[in-house]
Amino acid sequence: MADIRAAQVKELREKTGAGIMDCKRALAETGGEIETAVDWLRKKGLAAAAKRASRAATEGLVGIATSPTGSPQRAAMVEVNAETDFVARNQTFQAFVAAVAAVALETGEDVDAILGAPYPGASGRTVGDELGRLAATIGENMTLRRARVLSAPVVASYVHAALRPGLGRIGVLVGLTGIGEPEAVLELGRQVGMQVAAARPEAIDIAGVDPAALEREKAVLAEQARASGKPEDIIARMVEGRIRKYYEEVVLLEQVWVHDGESRVRAVLKKAGMALTDFARFALGEGQASPPRAESAERAA
Repeated sequence: MADIRAAQVKELREKTGAGIMDCKRALAETGGEIETAVDWLRKKGLAAAAKRASRAATEGLVGIATSPTGSPQRAAMVEVNAETDFVARNQTFQAFVAAVAAVALETGEDVDAILGAPYPGASGRTVGDELGRLAATIGENMTLRRARVLSAPVVASYVHAALRPGLGRIGVLVGLTGIGEPEAVLELGRQVGMQVAAARPEAIDIAGVDPAALEREKAVLAEQARASGKPEDIIARMVEGRIRKYYEEVVLLEQVWVHDGESRVRAVLKKAGMALTDFARFALGEGQASPPRAESAERAA
């Protein structure tokens, strides 16, 4: 029997959408030859997603699972992609995304580890196997794109455009620390989550801003100022002032509180005796190429 490597299994899964165990069996049966294994799976009816693998999957759902209140509290967020927004309204797909978020809560945020973990209530099948079965049943390319797990004294969550609790198009996790009534802390965390969903901060504080991004911004601002013909000492002051504005856009604590349009997030948290430990924001399909228009796909077919 050929020595089957994990990389081969991963490549075959990406090509076919078949489950992990099916891919291992196909590779074993074909001596580790990828293309032959693709044909083997197709002949067995286990590669229904093979022809769909090249189609963009940018729709789907973001799902969140949270542990019971404890110290520390944990919450997990996952993004599962499909090709059309119609799938997001499928109750079986919704149940799958919720189950995957629960698995991530226990397993962690490594996608490969999640895919290899047992799927709840499915004896002998992994999350990856169940994903392949669901893709074959619904008839769309599907992927588990990413996952994030936060741990803090309190982890609040917010889901924008929720189809049901914990499932929607934008998800936010917010880690908080401080003293206060649990319900009040969670409500403040939810409000911060709404802030993150709407204002898209990139860092909690100024120290957390990506140095490379900051240098790029300074370079752009300096060139803009030079174009006006100002001397270098004036340019330096102009850049400094504009960088302050930049921080107000990308730094969460420096942003204007969207709920009153006046306060700073920093001041709101300080008044409540709370501090942020971390946050995470998933917007469905962000950073991915958009799928082709349906009519174009049909003509190409």
